[in-house]
Amino acid sequence: MATKKADPPAPCGVGDTVRMLDEEGALLVKKPPLPDERVVELYRHMVRARRFDARMLKLQRQGRMGTFAPCFGQEAAQVGSIAACTPKDWFVPCFRETAAALYRGASMRSILLYAMGLEEGTVGPADARDLPISIPVGGQSSHAVGLAWAMKLRKEKAGAIVYFGDGATSEGIVHESMNFAGVLGLGVLFLCQNNQWAISTPRRQQAAAVPLADRARMYGFPGVQVDGNDVLAMWSACDEAMRRAREGGGATLVEAVTYRRGVHTTADDPRVYRSEEEEKSWERKDPVDRCRKYLEKRKAWDAKRQEKLEADIDAEMQAEVQAAEDYRAGSVNPLEMFDYVYVGMPPYLKQQRDEAEAAFSGRNVVVGASAPWKPGGAAAVGQLEEAPEEAGR
Repeated sequence: MATKKADPPAPCGVGDTVRMLDEEGALLVKKPPLPDERVVELYRHMVRARRFDARMLKLQRQGRMGTFAPCFGQEAAQVGSIAACTPKDWFVPCFRETAAALYRGASMRSILLYAMGLEEGTVGPADARDLPISIPVGGQSSHAVGLAWAMKLRKEKAGAIVYFGDGATSEGIVHESMNFAGVLGLGVLFLCQNNQWAISTPRRQQAAAVPLADRARMYGFPGVQVDGNDVLAMWSACDEAMRRAREGGGATLVEAVTYRRGVHTTADDPRVYRSEEEEKSWERKDPVDRCRKYLEKRKAWDAKRQEKLEADIDAEMQAEVQAAEDYRAGSVNPLEMFDYVYVGMPPYLKQQRDEAEAAFSGRNVVVGASAPWKPGGAAAVGQLEEAPEEAGR
C-alpha cells in the first residue's frame, strides 16, 4: 500500500535543537513566530497552570484530595504544543497534562473532582475532541493512532496530538503505535516530554540513542528535538507538525527537552534519587520565567499586569475548589462504583453492593485522604474510607 512520504519539518530554530529564546528571554531568531498579543495569551495559560498546580499540591498535603502528577516545570512544553492544535484536532493526554487540559477548556473543578477519585472529573464538553487522563504508561499512544486512522478514513483534515514521557519510550506499545502511524501515513504528533526522569530512572538509563527524536527515522517519519522550556520553539515546531498531519503528510515525533521540577506524583520524594544541584541548574531554565522575561523585554508585560493576573487566577481557584468540595460533600453516592461495571449485575457483585449499602447506611464515608504527609514518605491517596464511629455506637 503506497503512502505519501513526509518531508521533514522546515528549520525553525538554531542548532540541532529547535530553540528561539535563551534562558534570559532574549530572541535567538530574526523574527518571532507569534505576535506579542498571542505570546501574552500563552503566558497567561502557563501562569494559570502553575498556580493551580501549586494549589493542588497544598490541597493534597492537607488531605483534601488524592494523589496527582504535577506539571511544574513543563508548562511551555504543554501550552506551546496544544496551542498549535485546532478544536478539530484530537487531544490525547497521559496523566500530567494539566496545563494542556486547562488550555483546551477543562475546568479546574473537573480536574479536582478527578483527583478526588470521582469519575465525573473525566467528563468534558460533548463536542470536545479531548480524551480523559490515561494512567497506563504509553497506552494512550495507540488511542491517538486509532483516532488518526479513523480521521483518515473519513477524509477529515485534522490530526491528533498524544503526550507521553521519556519513560514511555521504553514501552512496546509506543513503538508499535509509531510503527503503525508510519506504515499507514497517519497524522499523529507524538509529543515526548523528556523531563529527564521516569519516576526515579534517569534519562540516560532509558536508551543509548540521543536524542530520542532520532527514533522517528526507524518509522519513516521526521523527528525533531525542541527546547521544551521555550514556548515559542514548542509552538513553532508543533505548528509545523500539526499542519503536516492535517494535510496528509503523516506523523512527527517531537521530543520536548524539559524538566520535571517537582515530584513525579504526590506519592514521590525526588530528594531520594536526584541532587539539589541538578534541580537548581534547571531552575535557571524555568519556562514561565523565560517567557515573562521575553515579554518584559518587548514592553508587553509588567509587574502590574502580573499582579492582576495572579489575583484573577487565585479568585478562580477559590471558587473552583469550593465547587468541587461542595459537590463531593453533597452529590456523591459511593454505591455507584458497583453500578456501571456490567450491563447485568452478577449475583456476587449484587451481594457485595448490598453489603456495602448496609455498611454505609447513615455514615459519611466519602472523605479526603487523611494520613499526614511527612518528608521522605508517601501521602495517602484513598478517597473512600470508613468514617470514625459516631458517639454512642
